[in-house]
Amino acid sequence: MSAPIWQVLIGQEEVVTKLERAVRDAELMTRGESGPAMTHAWLFTGPPGSGRSNAATSFAAALVCSEAGCGECQACRNAPTGGHPDVDIVRPQGLSYGVDEARDLIKQAAMSPTMSQWHVVVVEDADRLTDQAVNVLLKAIEEPPPHTVWILCAPSAEDVLPTILSRTRHVVLRTPPTKVVMEALINRYGVDAAVASFAARASQGHIGRARALATDEHARLRRHEVLRIPMQLHDLPACFTHAAKLLEAANLDAKSITDPLDELEQTQLRKAFGADSDMRLKGQLKRSLDSSVKQLDAQQKRRRTRTIRDQVDRALVDLLGLYRDVLLIQTGADIALINEEMRPGLSQLAAQGTQQDTGRRLLAVNYTRKQIDANVTPLIALEALMVELKDPWLRVAS
Repeated sequence: MSAPIWQVLIGQEEVVTKLERAVRDAELMTRGESGPAMTHAWLFTGPPGSGRSNAATSFAAALVCSEAGCGECQACRNAPTGGHPDVDIVRPQGLSYGVDEARDLIKQAAMSPTMSQWHVVVVEDADRLTDQAVNVLLKAIEEPPPHTVWILCAPSAEDVLPTILSRTRHVVLRTPPTKVVMEALINRYGVDAAVASFAARASQGHIGRARALATDEHARLRRHEVLRIPMQLHDLPACFTHAAKLLEAANLDAKSITDPLDELEQTQLRKAFGADSDMRLKGQLKRSLDSSVKQLDAQQKRRRTRTIRDQVDRALVDLLGLYRDVLLIQTGADIALINEEMRPGLSQLAAQGTQQDTGRRLLAVNYTRKQIDANVTPLIALEALMVELKDPWLRVAS
């Protein structure tokens, strides 16, 4: 039976087995014995929602837990959230992670552990590392201090440079089956079976998304609004209107995510400088605070930008699922629909176009995702997408 720390991973039995073996060998290494299942640099990959970040932080917790992941001790409770002194969880908040941040990270990783045998550095979204940042990190990853463990996370091996891949042990997570996600929602979160079935299908294997759809009515309503868009693109004004509405919704959702984080960080910063008291700061201390506030503002702005784009991408993934269903209906394929509850409306869309039309619409959504990821202004990309969804052959005609 697996240690309790791994319960957050759904449908990843092979990964759990591999990591538990590594944790056992890590204990051997601390006693000077051989531990071939353990290494100092790891790369965790998997599609969004597969649980790669949970796998990485759970692995980190198991390494610093005296009982290899009991799930109950302070180390197991604090490490996955970055609250353990020997576990650093780095979450690049902007569109990229540059050289200066990489150099700071190297200094941080070189520090000796204080409460356990290992100092674990988890870098989420390592695909956002710039090439220059990767070059700075390479030596530290290849030859870390004996007490340091690096865990990098990315969607796929193709999203990181070959030099990173060659210096790390690769752990691949898979999209969990819909049935497994549904059972987890029922058994772990007490979700009604019908709602769990819907959320598991609609999330397309994304665990966090499935939980949100199962437990948050706002998330369900927002998704429904997105999926109604293709039925409402009757003319060009409607295309521009719906592009603006989609982006506005993404901004509102991003604001609800980032505002509490911003406020907490600002409070903590001012408290660290003593600015939360009645004492007025002067001289060098005030200048240091002002500089830190400016730096924090820039970081938070980058995070807001990234979060907005993530929310837009989530909506685009939902649209991909919708047009996938339309194509299945058009081809008569005997494959379950993601949006089974929308079958009448999807059948109408299928009857209004051809398989080639739907194929071009799928390509258009994917192209828009790549454009936004490449830092194209979201509104412009969305407006172009809506026009192309209305007339999928417009690009060819032009």
